[in-house]
Amino acid sequence: MSEDENQNQNNEQHRLRKELPDEVAPEAADDADHADGAEDADTPAAETKNPSLTGRQRLAKGLWPPRVSRAQLIVAVLLFVLGLGLAIQVRSNSDSSALRGARQEDLVRILDELDDRTQRLGDEKQRLEGQRTELENSSDQAEEARKQTVERERQLGILAGTVAAQGPGITLTITDKKGAVQADMLLDAIQELRAAGAEAIQVNDVRVVADTYLTDASGGKVSVDGHKIGQPFVFKVIGKPQDLEPALNIPGGVVQTLEKEQATVTVTQAQKIVVDALRPAKRPDYAQSSSQ
Repeated sequence: MSEDENQNQNNEQHRLRKELPDEVAPEAADDADHADGAEDADTPAAETKNPSLTGRQRLAKGLWPPRVSRAQLIVAVLLFVLGLGLAIQVRSNSDSSALRGARQEDLVRILDELDDRTQRLGDEKQRLEGQRTELENSSDQAEEARKQTVERERQLGILAGTVAAQGPGITLTITDKKGAVQADMLLDAIQELRAAGAEAIQVNDVRVVADTYLTDASGGKVSVDGHKIGQPFVFKVIGKPQDLEPALNIPGGVVQTLEKEQATVTVTQAQKIVVDALRPAKRPDYAQSSSQ
């Protein structure tokens, strides 16, 4: 081999070492050297040696089969469980939220109404505890018991509809020209008012009590305890106005339902509402006081 050919071969080997990766370049150079030696020596051992792996084959061999340590496996399982839990929680929250479409002011009003109901229950508890304390500490317990009995009778008379009542409250007026308002809609209004703390309710000329029932009647009228009433339907309600009116205006509540039927609904607060429709007192046929 001439001197020029040797020089060119050395230059080619030097170029291979610079261009190929570190782990491949030495082998390529060694192969080139070995090829030189084999060409010069022309021995059978050089012809039978296996060829070296390429860079792509080495990369594939390093990636597969994957080598996963125990710590990596534990971290992967924990991340999977955490992601699954978050997905379930988000889905549960999105499905169970009945008021997710309500406006912020509506949600605040609903929370205020719940707080007011809690406050009313707390006040009633304190009042009953005060009565018990008065009975226990009064010097004349018989007279005190008689006074409380009279007061309790008056309260029960208001609830039973046998006594007229007056106090602050609201007037709810419903006008329906198309006759789409039915008995179940008026019943929903009564139930919503009771839940908001209404103490006495009168619809037109009929007193609403615990066993009041409503049915549809002919001619766009509604029967309340067997008495037919027509439009406009006027509710006189005694209670705290600040609780009664928001209860009717909650999202999806009574007012929105009636307005969807194109009925006209007006709610007016007043410091004096008179509920004077009376119901006859009924004597029970079978029930008796347990104290007898």
